[in-house]
Amino acid sequence: MGPIGKAIFLTKGVGKHREKLTSFELALRDARIAEFNLVRVSSIFPPGCKVISIQEGLTNLKPGQVVYAVMYDNATNEPHRLLAASVGLAIPADRNQYGYLSEHKSFGQTDEKAGDYAEDLAATMLATILGVEFDPNVSYDERKDVWRMSDKIVTTRNVTQSAIGDRDGLWTTVVAAAVFVDLPGA
Repeated sequence: MGPIGKAIFLTKGVGKHREKLTSFELALRDARIAEFNLVRVSSIFPPGCKVISIQEGLTNLKPGQVVYAVMYDNATNEPHRLLAASVGLAIPADRNQYGYLSEHKSFGQTDEKAGDYAEDLAATMLATILGVEFDPNVSYDERKDVWRMSDKIVTTRNVTQSAIGDRDGLWTTVVAAAVFVDLPGA
């Protein structure tokens, strides 16, 4: 049986460089996760998992460690282009039930719009397994009210990084991540 994350922390970053790969590295450094061997995983928030601060998460990791993360990135070398990367999280009220994380990237969306969309994706996925009725044609805010009233989804949140493409055409990369951590004694 593989590891099950006991905790996650949310992080984000942005990097700019003439080389695309280097701009990605700089975004990981800004997010404070460049020194780990990151393994991208799909979008399940484990039962009983808790959200911790980035400071607490980093104290439980060592450089070079293999670390699992739900992560998304986006990049452009087009001057003045708005780009975003976001990870949304939906946590069920029943802590014995798993939740969802979602990834979203976009061009032309602000932090708020991209983050709301990522939260909506995660909450929609969770709602479908919990049997919460919702109309996909109503606004995000209306769906959020339905989820709150159901008492089955306790919280949603997101981590989002946006940036505007470098005016001189350098690669601009944004990254958002939910990083899994095993806590001692957990």
